[in-house]
Amino acid sequence: MEAKTILTNIAKIVFPILLGGAILYWMYRGEDFGQFMHVMTQEMNWTWMLLSFPFGILAQMFRGWRWKQTLVPFSDQENPSAKIRTSTCIYSIFLSYAVSLIIPRIGEFTRCGVLKRYEGISFSKALGTVVTERAVDTLIVMGYSGIILLIEMSIFGTFFEKTGTSIDHILNQFSATGYLVTAVCGIAVLILLHLLLKNFSIYNKVKMTLGSIWEGVLSLKAVKNLPLYLFFSIGIWVCYFLHYYLTFFCFDFTAHLGIGCALVSFVVANFAVIVPTPNGAGPWHFAIKTMLILYGVADQQALWFVLIVHTVQTMLVVALGIYAWAALLYTKRLNPNK
Repeated sequence: MEAKTILTNIAKIVFPILLGGAILYWMYRGEDFGQFMHVMTQEMNWTWMLLSFPFGILAQMFRGWRWKQTLVPFSDQENPSAKIRTSTCIYSIFLSYAVSLIIPRIGEFTRCGVLKRYEGISFSKALGTVVTERAVDTLIVMGYSGIILLIEMSIFGTFFEKTGTSIDHILNQFSATGYLVTAVCGIAVLILLHLLLKNFSIYNKVKMTLGSIWEGVLSLKAVKNLPLYLFFSIGIWVCYFLHYYLTFFCFDFTAHLGIGCALVSFVVANFAVIVPTPNGAGPWHFAIKTMLILYGVADQQALWFVLIVHTVQTMLVVALGIYAWAALLYTKRLNPNK
């Protein structure tokens, strides 16, 4: 392997960790972590945190059940005498989330490797089904994000008000001609960007990504029970949200915020974790903290909320990963020769 390739691979591992660590250091520098322990042990209602756990677990189980549906056709082709096991699919999901805490995005490859080892499913074919999952998840996230942001648009008005910017004041500066000229200029800029980006690799990468999403959606025709697949897909995100929302009731300063705040901060956090850091550490903290402050939570309280919730939920991911690893040690391989 060339030295350049080795350095690139090392950078892919080290950079996300450093980036997440830098953001966390910037957010929590100078903070009294004795206060953190006091809030966690004395002021926090652990009942609600424990009630959120089943939804975090169920979200991953839904992923396992959904994944099995797309893997069944390959199982029938490669192992006609055996049915793919639901337990292996779920264990592979648990393990994939845990290993992604060490190296972001490595989980997809890990779970495909588990399926190859224990079920005899081709690694490349299993990886292809992950593209389908990503396509479906992307469409779901885009759909509910658009709806929620439209419903809760008032909070962005609060943001502009706090920053001294008035949308109405800006819009009143425009005449009818001004709107027309602005629209024409905007279209011209978009066309220019299109022509410029055509000559850059990023343009082709975006086209390939969109193409992969569309191919993934089309591949759903191989799923035998599409309504059940869609139920699992929606259930995943409902459980993710409930896993997050119930933690609001763990603290006096967030219990009163309501489901609107939870929905908006959940959406913003989903986009923040696109930044490749272990379990979204850093970007997730910053996004949630910012939204909580906009809803009136004190800066200090918002800091403790994101640190405690993220830490506890990460520990749950670790526990599930350890459980899956232990369970796989006692799982018989269906095709030992592969």
